[in-house]
Amino acid sequence: MVSVVQNVAIDCADAYQLARFWSTVTGRPLDPDCRPGDRETQVLLAEGPVLYFNQVPEAKQGKNRIHLCLRAETSRDQEVERLLGLGAGLVADHRRPDGSGWAVLADPEGNEFCVLRSASDRAATDS
Repeated sequence: MVSVVQNVAIDCADAYQLARFWSTVTGRPLDPDCRPGDRETQVLLAEGPVLYFNQVPEAKQGKNRIHLCLRAETSRDQEVERLLGLGAGLVADHRRPDGSGWAVLADPEGNEFCVLRSASDRAATDS
């Protein structure tokens, strides 16, 4: 007997707005039943669990103990720039001159996530 991961839950102040940000990040749609003002909203990922946004009264405090790691379809650096343009913030830059490493960003509500090297980035530095 096993358990199946249904969703990745993210507490937030505005479930609909944060879900819209992540919908743009992932290129995946919001649940069609979700509307502005909803206290619970989902982004329907192509595979695996959904991203579930749950509106809570308390503000985020401290560093996330669990976070999302994204692998860009383009280059890591192009994706970091795109996400910064969408409203993410740069938390920590662990990119190295040899092309390895990752960047830690935060969504508009301060939830940290990582942007990893793309397959083409890895192929360019691992060969």
